[in-house]
Amino acid sequence: MTQKFPIRIALLMAVAPLMWAGNAVVGRLVREQIPPMTFNLLRWVLAGAILMLLAGWVLRPGSGLWAHWRRFAVLGLLGMGCYNSLQYLALQTSNPINVTLVASSSPLWMLAVGALFFGARVTRPQLVGAALSMAGVAVVLSRGDWSQLLALRLVPGDLYVLLATALWAVYSWLLVRRDEPDAIRHDWAGFVLAQVVFGLGWSSLFAGAEWALTDARIHWGWPLVAALVFVAVGPSVLAYRCWNIGLQGMGAAMAGFFSNLTPLFAALIWAVWTGETPQAYHALAFLLIAGGIVVSSRR
Repeated sequence: MTQKFPIRIALLMAVAPLMWAGNAVVGRLVREQIPPMTFNLLRWVLAGAILMLLAGWVLRPGSGLWAHWRRFAVLGLLGMGCYNSLQYLALQTSNPINVTLVASSSPLWMLAVGALFFGARVTRPQLVGAALSMAGVAVVLSRGDWSQLLALRLVPGDLYVLLATALWAVYSWLLVRRDEPDAIRHDWAGFVLAQVVFGLGWSSLFAGAEWALTDARIHWGWPLVAALVFVAVGPSVLAYRCWNIGLQGMGAAMAGFFSNLTPLFAALIWAVWTGETPQAYHALAFLLIAGGIVVSSRR
């Protein structure tokens, strides 16, 4: 392997967390222009149209999608439906740095979900890592003031992102089962499209409830159109493609380290865009969460 190859893979791997960080920032910036559930629905409508051009064969009767519709319906519910909707909902009251920091603790939620529901064995390093990462989450939720933990008052966004991260852990464990046909499993665009097909149904239900139960409105303009194009192309298609290439070239262990770049990128983008400087507790939280994941992944 030449020296250039791992550098190229590393750059591609960094694209995914950069796109996901941008997704969080954009979701926060457009919160006054479009309701969160509707924003999520339109994101996946556009992304689905792009994926149709790349892997439209998945919708054919013999592709295996319809024979395994229950699996993809559940994956679409947890991934495109619940996780993304809750993330945009969280961004209504919490900033992108807090949201991405809490979400970056997902490997530890996966540890808990695996132990409770999937019979996974928990090791001592994993317990130590979990303690470190949860301390990082506590730093975010308390906004760096430990005395506030005794009388913790969470903003709604904190609760939404915690729920989203827990559901993402369940989603990730279901992915490990690999019950889908080989043809879909080995085609990244086909695999995402198979979930989007059903995710659009769930997202439509959530958006419909949003319009029925709230005073939902859309304020159209070029900023909103640009935001929709970005979240449909960047976080929904480009990030998945780069992540897939990175997984093949570097493996899942290294991928976990790259995923931790998301809150760092979010902090940088947010600071540049708004001039709102990240606080010291954000850095402490990142070190605790990342350190916990490193410790828990040690053999």
